[in-house]
Amino acid sequence: MSGGTHPIRLVVTDDLRRSRVTVFFRLFLTIPHFFWLSVWSVGVVFALVAAWFAALVLGRTPRPLHHFLAGYIRYSTHVSAYLLLAANPFPGFLGHAGSYPVDLEIDEPGRQSRWMTGFRGLLVVPALLLTFAVAGSVGPAQAGSIFASGVVAFVAFLAWFAALARGRMPRGFRDLVAYALGYSAQTYGYLFLVTDRYPNSDPERLVSSGLPPHPVRLTVEDDERRSRLTVVFRLLLALPHFVWFTLWTIVASAAGIANWLATLAAGRSPHALHRFLTAYVRYRTHLYAFVGLIGNPFPGFTGAVGSYPIDLELDGPEPQNRWITGFRLLLGFPAFLVAASLETVLVVVAVLAWFAALATGRMPHGLRNLGAYILRYSAQTYAYGLVLTERYPYGSPSPVEPPERIPEAVEA
Repeated sequence: MSGGTHPIRLVVTDDLRRSRVTVFFRLFLTIPHFFWLSVWSVGVVFALVAAWFAALVLGRTPRPLHHFLAGYIRYSTHVSAYLLLAANPFPGFLGHAGSYPVDLEIDEPGRQSRWMTGFRGLLVVPALLLTFAVAGSVGPAQAGSIFASGVVAFVAFLAWFAALARGRMPRGFRDLVAYALGYSAQTYGYLFLVTDRYPNSDPERLVSSGLPPHPVRLTVEDDERRSRLTVVFRLLLALPHFVWFTLWTIVASAAGIANWLATLAAGRSPHALHRFLTAYVRYRTHLYAFVGLIGNPFPGFTGAVGSYPIDLELDGPEPQNRWITGFRLLLGFPAFLVAASLETVLVVVAVLAWFAALATGRMPHGLRNLGAYILRYSAQTYAYGLVLTERYPYGSPSPVEPPERIPEAVEA
């Protein structure tokens, strides 16, 4: 799995197998790397100052400084991948290219705009905000700290239990951590003057392992154009929807309990309850897409199929395992934790997109696709919790599926 044409590209060759012994002692085993990262970080500060002045004068980062800074970014990515269970082997201490299953390909130094170099610290702020929301203090930001934060902290914590139980890292979680590391590396590569290409938040450019079949699918027909007027007043326009969504949520909660009891008894969700709850989950997706600027038009109030450019396909009722149904809330708790942390990222996406859409009249492609991934995972989580499907949410931020005809069972 390799990520796109950016000068800093993520390469993942991990086979998902994990040693239970090293997983159990992962924090302890990483301590020597924390010390070395701290020492290396001191040198990076001086190298970064020298690279900034050199790039202002020469229009490029000198090759020795470029290699030093690129090696630091690659090494910190290796360490973070090991700590967060995105890879299994113990990493080396030099950050050599091709030496780790979660790796970075970094191009040789190229020309850089002196204007962009001069204002680099200001220009990187939006990317840093998104990096901290997704990746927290991992990658170069870790600088010897033993703690991680952001979405990846939840994912790594949950993956620790999964890897101990199964001896494998769940692919969806691995891909999500890899995405966070790849975007973090591009952000710090931009900040450290390794490249003047802005980081690309598009999951399609960073992670492309593909999605397995799932009964809950997101389709995107958005053209990325945004009305500046509706962008300015987006929250105000959404007020009627917030009231309606609150009322619908109360009823949907009761319907979810009834659906749970009925599925326990019959082994399948009743058609009437399934249709009602499907419309609720779809409406929730439409509303969040509108508020988060992932979609542009004002959504309807009924969650109708095909009524919004960011739409949801849900298969009809299928047989469900009664044991899985009986313990659904307990089993779904990890997914709801991840969904909640991802929805904090959606807030950051919406704020950044608000300024971008006001300035350009368009939604940035990468932010739109990142927001669409969050909506997909959230919809799959709620569909699982409301007993619409027994298929667990899939965490990989791989590209969303292209639009297809909705199955007749869903339209009924």
